Formats: sequence, C-alpha cells, structure tokens
Amino acid sequence: MYWLSVLIFLPLSGALIIALTGRFSVICVRWLALAITVTELLIALSLWWIADSDSNGYMHIVQVPWIPIMGIQFLLGMDGLSLLLVLLTALLVPIAILVSWNSIRHNWSTFAALLLATQAGIMGVFLALDLILFYVFWELMLVPMYFLIGLWGHERRLYAAYKFFLFTVTGSLLMLVAILGLYFIHGEQTGIYTFNYFELLHTNLSGNTEMWLMLGFFVAFAVKIPLFPIHSWLPDAHTEAPTAGSIILAGLLLKTGAYGLLRFCLPLFPGASVDFAPFAMGLGVIGILYGALLALVQEDMKRLIAYSSISHLGFVVFGIYAWNQEGLHGAMLLMLAHGVTTSALFAIVGMLEERIGTRSLPRMGGLLSPMPRLGAMLLLFTLSAMGMPGLANFVGEFLVLAGVYQVSAGLAIAGAIGIVASAIYLLWMYQRAMLGEVSSDHVWSDLDHRETLILGLLAITVLWLGLYPAPFLDYLQIPATVIIESNTATLAGTEDAFRRSD
Repeated sequence: MYWLSVLIFLPLSGALIIALTGRFSVICVRWLALAITVTELLIALSLWWIADSDSNGYMHIVQVPWIPIMGIQFLLGMDGLSLLLVLLTALLVPIAILVSWNSIRHNWSTFAALLLATQAGIMGVFLALDLILFYVFWELMLVPMYFLIGLWGHERRLYAAYKFFLFTVTGSLLMLVAILGLYFIHGEQTGIYTFNYFELLHTNLSGNTEMWLMLGFFVAFAVKIPLFPIHSWLPDAHTEAPTAGSIILAGLLLKTGAYGLLRFCLPLFPGASVDFAPFAMGLGVIGILYGALLALVQEDMKRLIAYSSISHLGFVVFGIYAWNQEGLHGAMLLMLAHGVTTSALFAIVGMLEERIGTRSLPRMGGLLSPMPRLGAMLLLFTLSAMGMPGLANFVGEFLVLAGVYQVSAGLAIAGAIGIVASAIYLLWMYQRAMLGEVSSDHVWSDLDHRETLILGLLAITVLWLGLYPAPFLDYLQIPATVIIESNTATLAGTEDAFRRSD
C-alpha cells in the first residue's frame, strides 16, 4: 500500500517545488499549499474508509530495502493509533494554512515550504516502523519548526526558537544512542543487525540495560510532550510562534511525544516501563497541577493556553502508565481531543490579535457584543477544554481517571483537582476577554467566511468526538490490547522467575 509513502512525499515534494522555484505569486503559493494539504486530507480519509486491520492491528504496510548492509529499511505501517493521528495531521495542516492566509505578510513561499516539510516529518513519525527511519523523520519535523518560530514569530522569537531546538535536539540525541544500543544488543543475540521495529520487539534485555535504553527514549518523548521539569521551552515557543506554528506545535508535535511512549517505550521495554510507571504517573500528576496553577496567573491569553497544554498532556501520560484498557483508550482519545480543541483556541487567539492588536487579557473585555460568532466559538472550545460532557475532552479525561483510579485512588483525585482548576482558569479567561464592559470604541469585525470555515470544521470534530466517540475507540482497541499484553507477558515472566528462584 504505497499510499503511505504518498502521505509523506506529497507534502515534501510540494515543499521542494515551492522553495526551489520561487517564482509563484503569493496567491498561487497559498492556493498550491492549500491544494496539497487538502489532497493529503482526502488520501487520509480514503485510507480510513478502506481500513481493514490484520491480526496484528496493521491496516497498511510498506517495506522496501533502503540501506540493507546496515539492516535499515523504508518500513512504514499504519494501525488504528497511527491512522487517527494521520487524520489529525491531515486536518490541522490545511487549517494552519487558512489561519495564516492574511497574517503572514512576508516570504510566503518559504513559510509554505517549511509548513509542508513539517507535515511530511510528522506523517513520517506516525508511520515509520524502522527506528532509524523514525529518527530521520523525528529530526525532519524539528528543523522547519525552528525556522517557522524564528522567522515569523513575535518579539522574542529567536530566544524561543533556540530554546525549542536545544531542548528537543538534546532529547533526540539520547534517543539515537538508545536506538544504537538496542540495535547492537539485538544483533549480538540473534546475529541479525536490524532496526526493524517488529524484530526488535523480541530482544531480550537485562534489567539495568533495559532501564537505561528505555530512559533514552523516554527523555526524548518527555521533552516533546512536555513533562515537568523539562517543559520550559513550551510556553516560550507557543507565545512567540505565529498562529500556524502554535497550531502545529500544540495539535501535532506534542502528540508525537505521547505517540512515542505508546509505540516504542512501552512495547520495546515493558519490564522497565512497569518499574518506571509510578514515577511517570507522578510526573504526569505534577504536570497536571503545575500547568493548571501557572495558567491561573497568566495575563497573556496565548501563554495561558500553552500552560493548559502542559496540564492536559499530563493526563495523557497519566492514562498511558495506568496501563489498562480505560487509561490507554482515554489517553489516546485525549490526544485527538486536545489536538483539535487547543488548535481551535490558538486559532481564535490569532484572530483576536489580528483585530485588536493584543493578547493581553487586561486589555480585552466586552468582545462578545461586537463579535458574537467569535465569542460563541470561543465558548464552545473553552467548554471542551475544561471537559464539559458532550464535547471532545470529556470522554478522554473520564476514561483516564477511570483507569488511574484502578491503580491509585489518590492519583485519580489529584487528576480530578486538575480538571476543576482547568474550569476555573478557562472560564476566567473567557469572562475577561468576552464579557463585561467594551474596552474600546473601535468597531470590531466578526468572523469572515474563511474563519467560519476553519472554526466550523474544528467544531464539528469536537462535537463528533464528544457525542459519538465509538468509531475512534474501535480503532484504538487493538493498539491498546497489544500494549496491555506486553505488560501481561512481562509480569508473567517475572512471576516465573520468582517461582524458579524459590
């Protein structure tokens, strides 16, 4: 099924054409980039329509020799988890282009090329099943994002871009060392040196070795999520990035970290992950409460939403390391819900900034009266972010708490406190921005047709996830079961070892 390759190489080819030609007018570049990304969305929807998984849960596989002397293959695969994340990517990138239609005022060709290159890298991350290929795409998505922040960001954009790059590259190098360690250990055990994910799943690792290799992967993914205390790059990157950059960061790049935990950390290193789970859940609950408390004191609307992402991604980690059906399903579904909801909130902040010239909440107020449609959309996504029943985030957060409660009632209560805190700071944000006295005599314009289309698509998705999540949960059933079975096998092996020692 070579359509998986098309998902990667179509935006990459578009980026090269736009960047190398450089002769298109701004209007042509906009429409060309939009056409490429809409085509990506149609391909992703077609793959969803024809999806039929095998016994391992994989619907489509592409396997071509790449560097056979080193055991490196061009190996792509799509299971239920990667399918839904590919759909999320295909949805959010054209929205990022539409959001940037008027806000990007210089060098549209380079901007569009970098955005398309980022999409290609993200698609590769969600599809690659050769660890070196995964690492290539992991790095590919970082470099264009660095330039998107550094060239089109706000006042402190260079500082934010450097910080983003240093944090993420440091984590990536640790992961590369762990990948090579796993490669050599598997080769010594079997005589076959390969980076094939399916082969490496059967590598036998001793306790200390497994823990150190797992930590190499975990740190790289924890930086990207991001988890406390390696989170500080995120608020700066979100605050200084252009609106499209914030959408890609919050909606997609943060999800690559959580995806890495689900795809690589837990299945490749189940024993070490079991031992590490209490610590990981502790970091998750710290992130939930810490992000919520910092969001409570923010005056910048965009920075407030950035800190809320730290809190919500803490729930994802929470659910992953609960390691049961409810927790894993909740974490996976919350990844989708957060991607859509937070992207919509960042899009609205960008629309407000274009109109009133500020993101400062003290300088807002009374905007619901002149902009009722924008205010209604902001209310919808605010309610979704705070976990209102019937909207996207509620189902994921409920399942996560149900899963965590089976492990620890205390941690579940701490997570519930985080939900209460999110309701406080999000409603406080809405009140300060939309309600009260109008802070200016200026006549503000409400949503135009392009902006209504953007928010309308995201609103439909939020309502679908909240009111009828069953189709999404069906696709997550096999990936969650595979992860749980790796844990069960590990625990069974540990019990056998104890019985033999007795």
